[in-house]
Amino acid sequence: MAEISEDVMIAEVERRLASRYAQFPPDEISTIVQSAREKFAQSPIRDFVPLFVERNARARLDKLNSLTPSAIAG
Repeated sequence: MAEISEDVMIAEVERRLASRYAQFPPDEISTIVQSAREKFAQSPIRDFVPLFVERNARARLDKLNSLTPSAIAG
């Protein structure tokens, strides 16, 4: 069985999140995903990093999505 690289898996995460959160620009989603990935940069075990990155980024996008325009402006 061929291994899929972490970079490919992170790119898949970005695609899934871009599809789910179409209201956000792709560049913003990419920035959020890369920021989440940096949190796990020192993790010695890499197998679950894409999963943790996706969960972290999704939580941040959900939080941003829940903000009302008045809360953002205020």
